[in-house]
Amino acid sequence: MTARFDPSLLPAAPDLSFEEALWAAGAQAISGIDEAGRGALAGPVAAGAIILPPGSAWAERLQGVRDSKQMTPAQREAWAPRLKIIALAWGVGFASHEEIDSLGILPATHLAAQRAVDALVVRPDHLLLDCLFLPESALPQTSLIKGDCRSLSIAAASILAKTARDALMQQLDAEFPGYGLAIHKGYGTAAHRAAIAQRGKSAIHRQSFQIK
Repeated sequence: MTARFDPSLLPAAPDLSFEEALWAAGAQAISGIDEAGRGALAGPVAAGAIILPPGSAWAERLQGVRDSKQMTPAQREAWAPRLKIIALAWGVGFASHEEIDSLGILPATHLAAQRAVDALVVRPDHLLLDCLFLPESALPQTSLIKGDCRSLSIAAASILAKTARDALMQQLDAEFPGYGLAIHKGYGTAAHRAAIAQRGKSAIHRQSFQIK
């Protein structure tokens, strides 16, 4: 299901409100899920999944965890290994640029998210997702508008997805030089669009995406 949301109720920082309600209802393994790279012109789309330990006390220890887009690269890189240590389980999944071109970006995002869930060593009792629903999963799911700003589990997943994808794009920059992939991570910056106009798309670019 998709939970409706009043924008005026957006918290100052993501918290464990949704997780606490699910824990109280008997679900212990709650997996937050979020993606990174959905709007990029090159490279894969990535998804992160994480199961935080039950208990409201974790909210204080996770102060500073935000939607990855609201954090600096240094903050994300500092938090990613800490989250992996704290988590009961975590996973990252990718869908390649070829899969994006053949399936479409939304089905490819579903695929990356399902792969992240499949990588968890603990089976989730419930999934919390940021504006996403996994049609192939039989697990109970809640899709939250602005979920990465409301749920600590989803925000933590966004950090894992973003740092994993950024690391991969830095590697791909060495294989496909001249586009600045290590800098803009495949997104459609002015410099990236100019490089495409001069060089054409590389083998790592999404051929189905139009360049504005």
